[in-house]
Amino acid sequence: MRLPWLANTEPFPALSGAMHSPNGLLCAGADLSIQRLMMAYASGIFPWFNEGEPILWWAPDPRCVLMPEELVFSKRDMRTLRLSGWEIRSDTQFAQVLNHCAAPRANYSGAGTWLSNEMQSAYCALHQAGIAHSVEVFDGDELIGGIYGVAVGGVFCGESMFGSRSNASKAALVALVLGLERMGFAVLDCQVHSPHLVDRGAKDIPRAQFQMLLAEFRVARVWQAGAWFEPWNRLGPK
Repeated sequence: MRLPWLANTEPFPALSGAMHSPNGLLCAGADLSIQRLMMAYASGIFPWFNEGEPILWWAPDPRCVLMPEELVFSKRDMRTLRLSGWEIRSDTQFAQVLNHCAAPRANYSGAGTWLSNEMQSAYCALHQAGIAHSVEVFDGDELIGGIYGVAVGGVFCGESMFGSRSNASKAALVALVLGLERMGFAVLDCQVHSPHLVDRGAKDIPRAQFQMLLAEFRVARVWQAGAWFEPWNRLGPK
């Protein structure tokens, strides 16, 4: 199968034409402009490619999603987060969160990073436009964890997260999900299957069902940027 190559002005092809192996690879080319990225996320498509490669666009089937009200956490998780003393903020260090997410991971053996300078610049432009957002975990003045993604109406498309301390990435994810629920978001798009996210309540759904969710929750939600202090103090038994 020949991979479609897009010029900057061309629309995305139908998602039904995405490859089965690798799962969801749809097309290549175009650019990472704000307009192109907004078109992609609104259609259930996201960019993912290594530095030095052409821009690759993906729409996997199935799609991994987490409904905020279905977040799973244990009593041990609750106790750990409540006693941490960490502070949660949002949209205060977006670029730094991207930079940390781009850093090499101890459990990743591949060379380079998919969050190249080109990708980081593109997401920072989305952030400046009020479309991409971050949630950050601080211990005092030190950034120790974070997560970022793109808001598409009532769907938040999570991109990547990091933690430099034990449980810091967990704190970022929990804070994000609780914040999304409070602000009326319906879905956290996790993109691809991850056992860690499934343990937190995520599940795989057909791509067509995800497309329907995007269409249903296309109405914009207001992202409350600023300080989010200890959102887990609202956690109760589940």
